[in-house]
Amino acid sequence: MIKHIVMFKFRELSLGRNKQENINLVRELLQSLPPKIKEIRSFELGINIIPSSNAYDLVLLSEFNSSQELASYQKHPEHLKVAEVVDQVCESRIVVDYAREDG
Repeated sequence: MIKHIVMFKFRELSLGRNKQENINLVRELLQSLPPKIKEIRSFELGINIIPSSNAYDLVLLSEFNSSQELASYQKHPEHLKVAEVVDQVCESRIVVDYAREDG
């Protein structure tokens, strides 16, 4: 199983919306993906609750059966639409992908 973790840091203002509005927008867009993309095994989103200069604003925790399924998800047209918005409203992202061993 592959774990895919993404943390997003949002711009203060982008696309005519403030940071919180864009966080909510991206969260809604991401939440719409699991019913549309069959490769997603699990999907969890969280908004940071303790502001800090080191903190990121939104985190995505997801799982896929294989690295091939993760790659398929990343190339899926619905995911690419969300990625376009993310590119415009986020100042940075951090990604970690790793193989989880059950045991």
